Amino acid sequence: MKICIDCDDAAVNLKKVLYNHIKSKGIDITDLNYSEGKENSMYPEIGFNLAKEVVAGNYDRGISICGTGLGMAMIANKVEGIFAGTCHDVFSAERLRKSNDAQIITMGERVIGPELAKTIIDAWLVSEFAGGGSTPKVAQMRKLEKESFASNK
Repeated sequence: MKICIDCDDAAVNLKKVLYNHIKSKGIDITDLNYSEGKENSMYPEIGFNLAKEVVAGNYDRGISICGTGLGMAMIANKVEGIFAGTCHDVFSAERLRKSNDAQIITMGERVIGPELAKTIIDAWLVSEFAGGGSTPKVAQMRKLEKESFASNK
């Protein structure tokens, strides 16, 4: 599994913690570090860049972190083919993958501490789409997503 991670200026510390935690597990992780060398990068372009990398197939999953995680989820979901959600508890992180087949998890450094964040990421990393009763729901979300993006073209 290939993972990418990035953050805005409100989440630098949590990104470092999660990057090192995931790396220590032997998982292939890349810090996209979109803001490096750029002046005034804001979370919308950082989150959008990460989502584009995932939808292009360069990474299997992505982790976007900002102050709350909410803005990162909102911008990632503007990329056709991406499902992203903010998770600050283990159950939601598991369901994000198992029920919704989301590729991107978002978090907020101002919302949770580093130890809880590591526990949440661990649960998310081992969770896979379960199918079953969720399959028609995810298929419907994909269909509605295509309609929405097609109407904007």
